[in-house]
Amino acid sequence: MNGNIIEILITHKAGEELYSIDVASLVAGKGIEGDRYFNAQGTFTEALQESKDFEVTLIEQEEIDAFNNLTQLNYANHLFRRNIVTQGIKLNDLVGKEIVIGAATLKVIRLCEPCAYLTGLLGQAIMDHMVHKAGIRAVITVSGQLRVKDSIALA
Repeated sequence: MNGNIIEILITHKAGEELYSIDVASLVAGKGIEGDRYFNAQGTFTEALQESKDFEVTLIEQEEIDAFNNLTQLNYANHLFRRNIVTQGIKLNDLVGKEIVIGAATLKVIRLCEPCAYLTGLLGQAIMDHMVHKAGIRAVITVSGQLRVKDSIALA
């Protein structure tokens, strides 16, 4: 059960467009250095403080592609507002497990379901077709760097 990172996406403030970076520093208890949630600037920063699962979100490229094919839309990866786009690994199967991603270790907490905010940005099709397919939320248990093309495996 190995996959890899095909894109790393961050933005500095809530509501701003996410952009790609090639290398990211993941910091335990904080998130991805430079991202909105690392700096407590995310749309859901306050709401997620109790659950502490705001540090990293991941989504499968395969699910984005399936959504675009089904809906005949052509949404780019950054529009789904997740930090890490993966390939070759079923993310839902990782809930409750630890994974090694680049030099960091993450604990996968739960699914990252589509929300009213994302639906408002991209339309009802997101809610209709991405429930249980919109990725996962994880916390960083071991800090480290990761790069595009790094592998993802069970710890």
